[in-house]
Order: sequence, then structure tokens, then C-alpha cells
Amino acid sequence: MTDEAHTRPDGLDDTTVQALGKLSEALETVERVRGHLYSMHQLTGTADFMLDEAVSLFMQAGHTDVAERIQRELIGRNVIPGHWTFQIVEEYDDGYYTEFRTVERDAREQLAQGRRHLYEAELKDQRRTHGRAGHEA
Repeated sequence: MTDEAHTRPDGLDDTTVQALGKLSEALETVERVRGHLYSMHQLTGTADFMLDEAVSLFMQAGHTDVAERIQRELIGRNVIPGHWTFQIVEEYDDGYYTEFRTVERDAREQLAQGRRHLYEAELKDQRRTHGRAGHEA
């Protein structure tokens, strides 16, 4: 049997468990988006620092015009108007991401005594081989 933290509270219907599961799945997708934003942030910063080396090499090769254009147009440039990548990440975190997590948590607290992953826990119980090693609840 599944532990109490993952057991459906009395009176909680199948459709509500499915809805909470879908909401949880959507939150997991938003978590992935957040990870991609951090990747974008770090990769953009890495590329910006690589430009320093490119500028130096263009200067050494005598291509001052190309080096100066890179310095003027790319190094330190906003990736969208008024924003570096850290600002995009912060706005996402403080706005949409925070609100999404709050709504998901509130729905669980209101409907399922705060219990998480009820849909998945029941799926695990259905799919495992009871009594078999590695298939414990």
C-alpha cells in the first residue's frame, strides 16, 4: 500500500485526482522551461565572454573594423530591449513561475490536504508487481 502522504484523502474523486495530476504535470513542464531559461542565461553569458577573445584575435589579425563592430554591437548588448538574460530569469521567477507554483500548491491544499503526486502514486500501485523486489510501494 502507498504511504499516507501519497494516499488519496477520503471522498476525493477520480476526476479531481486527474485534474491535480494534470496541474502537477503542467508545473513540471514550467520547471523545465525555467531550466532552459537558466541555460539560455548561462550560454549567452559564455558567448559574450567568448566575444572578447574573438575581438582580440581580429585585432591581432589586423581586422580592426570587425573587432570594433563586435565591441560596439554585441558585447554587453541587451538580448531583448532593456534586458540582459539575468533580468529575464528574475522576472520569470518572480512573476509567472512563482504564481504557477502558488496556484498548484493552493489547489493541492484545498482539494487533497496538500498531498502531492496522487495520480502518479496510484499509477505506481497499479503498475508495480506486488510482492516483488524493486516494486515496493
